[in-house]
Amino acid sequence: MASLGTPAFRLYILRHARAAWAQPGQADFDRALDDEGFAEAEVIAEEAADQGYKPDLIISSTAVRCRQTAEPFHRTVSEELSIDYIDTLYSGSVETYAELAFADRQETSVMIVGHNPMVEEFFHRLVGKEIAETAAPFGYPTAGLAILDFDKRPTDTDYSGACLAGFMTARPAR
Repeated sequence: MASLGTPAFRLYILRHARAAWAQPGQADFDRALDDEGFAEAEVIAEEAADQGYKPDLIISSTAVRCRQTAEPFHRTVSEELSIDYIDTLYSGSVETYAELAFADRQETSVMIVGHNPMVEEFFHRLVGKEIAETAAPFGYPTAGLAILDFDKRPTDTDYSGACLAGFMTARPAR
């Protein structure tokens, strides 16, 4: 369990905000946020910043809807905040998410912006079914943001010991 002090590592897991349905002939990858999704992305970024949640690095899927969800954090948290866009988050496995989140790097606070079902599966693997279902009883919502603290630096092969420090949504649970 994480201590009350500064964690050794903090992971933010953000599911992209609500996206529009694909237009005829449009690839799923190219789906953009709809009006509600743009509002969700802005709200979650502002709420996170207001609560002092500020990642050192954002790693986002290259899909349009993930890029559009990550951008408000760049504006709200800091324009110097780096965002790395990684293709493999679009269709990668839980292991891919872990490799990217827990890679050996200097940053001690990383945000992953990705897609379901991997976001939800990654979250479940990190905190366990009971805690995950308590935090998100209706599934991992669009623009849902989990904040996980670790007492020791996790690796892509040993990421045990996550403590759920917070879970935010851009809208009330339905």
